[in-house]
Amino acid sequence: MEWYELFQLGNCTFPHLRPGIAAPFWCNQGAACFFEGIDDLHWKENGSLVKVSEVSGEIFNKMAKWVKEDNRTGIYYETWTVQADPNPGSKIWFESYDCSAFVLRTYHALSKLGAVFKSPIQTNYTRIFLYSGEPTYLGNDSSIFGPHGNKTLAEQINSFYLPFRPPHSAKEFIISLLEIVEKVIVQNTFYLYFNYEYWCLPMKQPYIEITYEEIPLPS
Repeated sequence: MEWYELFQLGNCTFPHLRPGIAAPFWCNQGAACFFEGIDDLHWKENGSLVKVSEVSGEIFNKMAKWVKEDNRTGIYYETWTVQADPNPGSKIWFESYDCSAFVLRTYHALSKLGAVFKSPIQTNYTRIFLYSGEPTYLGNDSSIFGPHGNKTLAEQINSFYLPFRPPHSAKEFIISLLEIVEKVIVQNTFYLYFNYEYWCLPMKQPYIEITYEEIPLPS
């Protein structure tokens, strides 16, 4: 079993802009998917397999029901954790909803169901942070891009996402990168799509950060 973005990370993080259609098109669904067996070779080359617990059949069956319900209630993938600043305990505006978040939810669900974790290992998680002042709510697809929407705001949002499209050449990549720097760092602006709604983030230093966190198993 593995929880991941259904349409690749780039498609979950940024939308497709389609000619003649005002609203960005998002492919940001995430879900737990099941596979037959374990790909031992893949994990040997790209990670590790470590026994962390044993569970009874009863706990396993309850866990299966939990996963099914989790799939129904959390259907989107969110790459970013948006926080006020890098300091511990600072305000979190938006939590990421990604693969590592599912793993943490699963560990805690298993613990509540009675599983005991005896492994001394620390589990490691990569997180991507955006740093922002208090976000401003902008609206949803219909209120921004609909027939009676805000055309000026719709153009601004589409203009923001345009440089994030996949580049077709090195020159296009450099131009897009400069446009992103201009919008995010110089203009201190980032448009976030979260749970079917758009928010404007007033970005501030250090703007973006990738962290590698060690989080212990439930005790």
